[in-house]
Amino acid sequence: MQISDNKYVTVTYDLNVGEGEERELMERATAQQPLEFIFGTNSMLEAFENQLRGLSQGDKFSFRLTPEEAYGDYDDTKVLELPKNIFEIDGKIDEGVLFEGNTLPMMDSSGNRLVGSVVSVGDDVVIMDFNHPLAGEIMHFEGTVMGVREASVEEIAALFSGGGCGCGSGGCGSGDEGGCGCGSSDESQAGGCGCGAGGCGSC
Repeated sequence: MQISDNKYVTVTYDLNVGEGEERELMERATAQQPLEFIFGTNSMLEAFENQLRGLSQGDKFSFRLTPEEAYGDYDDTKVLELPKNIFEIDGKIDEGVLFEGNTLPMMDSSGNRLVGSVVSVGDDVVIMDFNHPLAGEIMHFEGTVMGVREASVEEIAALFSGGGCGCGSGGCGSGDEGGCGCGSSDESQAGGCGCGAGGCGSC
């Protein structure tokens, strides 16, 4: 069976970013924690799916995605200085949440959901980076198709109710530890590749 729309696909892969000797392993989907998703349901990057279309169980793949095909170029205007008091809960800052390097879900003045990384925490201001973690990166995928089957009605329904795809127990683009999938170009998604996170080719 070949990969096509509404097929339930399971893949393993290594994701490296960069060029030449500067490549860095960013994410790995293993046989124990593969990337699982329903093909053609907008849960993955279109360019990621285009590279897998037509493959069958056991087929190997190796391809690269440019920033234009994935998360775009890094945009300095998405690095913002925000008042520290907006992070207060009941008048206090939770240092277990607001710390350098942490990723936080936020909302802009129009009600759009965003995910930002904490660059630095000062006395009065917090610098946040709302670029996707892989913005500006050239991504190299190398892996194997572990399985292809028809997705059930229940699996498709679960996907559109907020679940149904992800890496191991990690949901699509959830950004949870152990999750995989880089998420979509939608900034409301955090995480890794292949599935949508939070994540590259993902939900």
